[in-house]
Amino acid sequence: MKQQNQLIFLVLSVIFTGSFCDGWKMAVSPEVSASRGEDAVLSCSLTSSRGQQSSGQIHVRWLTADSSPFLSCSVRNDSATQGRGECSFPELKHSLTGDPRRGELSLLIREVQLTDSGQYFCSVELEGWRSLREKTQLLVTAEPQILSLVVVEPPPASGSAPRRLQCEVEGHPLPKLVWLSASRLKLEDQGRTTEAGPYRRIGQVPYLEGEELTCRAESSLGGAQRSYPPSQTLMITAVVCGLMGALLLLLLLTVGIVHCRRNRAPLDSSTVYENADAVKRFGVRASEPPADGDSEIQLLYSVMGSPTVHQLSSSGCPPEPVILYSPVNVQRSNREFPD
Repeated sequence: MKQQNQLIFLVLSVIFTGSFCDGWKMAVSPEVSASRGEDAVLSCSLTSSRGQQSSGQIHVRWLTADSSPFLSCSVRNDSATQGRGECSFPELKHSLTGDPRRGELSLLIREVQLTDSGQYFCSVELEGWRSLREKTQLLVTAEPQILSLVVVEPPPASGSAPRRLQCEVEGHPLPKLVWLSASRLKLEDQGRTTEAGPYRRIGQVPYLEGEELTCRAESSLGGAQRSYPPSQTLMITAVVCGLMGALLLLLLLTVGIVHCRRNRAPLDSSTVYENADAVKRFGVRASEPPADGDSEIQLLYSVMGSPTVHQLSSSGCPPEPVILYSPVNVQRSNREFPD
């Protein structure tokens, strides 16, 4: 009798709970595609066919395929609550794009990478009601990339095994690996290729010293290639361009100096100042008169005239004021001597 009562109670509980959840519906996008480095939005929304609104606590969770929640937040649906409460994470990689109180549960993943691909689950639990959960798929695409191109030495115990050139590529869809010779022809021996994960592939071919080979990765999104040994063309070009630029700059500087010297305006006037005027105008001190003798040395200063406006505009060179001075012997008047 006791077991029958428990069974009846369980059935009634299921019916009772289900009657509350029948009015709510969760909708998600079956699959979302995004390129590596872009932001992706996994849409998820909660609606009610009866038009009712949830009161109380709304608990939102986003989980991965192994049911590990990486985002979990709660918000109370009442007029006193402003904003999204704990569900706003603008600075993190994962955050909600809307307000859970309006049924907006979409997930924003910033700058997605290949490792972000996989299944995600949108889950919501309304206070007093059972939770709802739906699955969506994120597909991250990436153009082919050459991760490395190196020579692999054979192990010591391998005897006469040849050296091998190893190329590791990445992309999604997984790119195809092709080896090319120096003449850009496909090698007959493409070596062996192994997969190093869902998005990486490694290829190896025999390599002889001095040989030039190219590894190329191809997919529906494009291609990428790299050659070994690395080309020195770009480095040589940069050095040559730098030297040519320096020589051109030096040549222009030399031509400018010569042009200025040749086109410098001729002197059109010369003004001569004696000591007092020179001291006043230029701050130059005249020499002191000698203690004895019939003559003294005075400095005469000459300021060369500036070029005219026409001369400046034609030559394009700044004027250079010149002050010249020279010692001049000035004879004194005869002195009287006692008999």
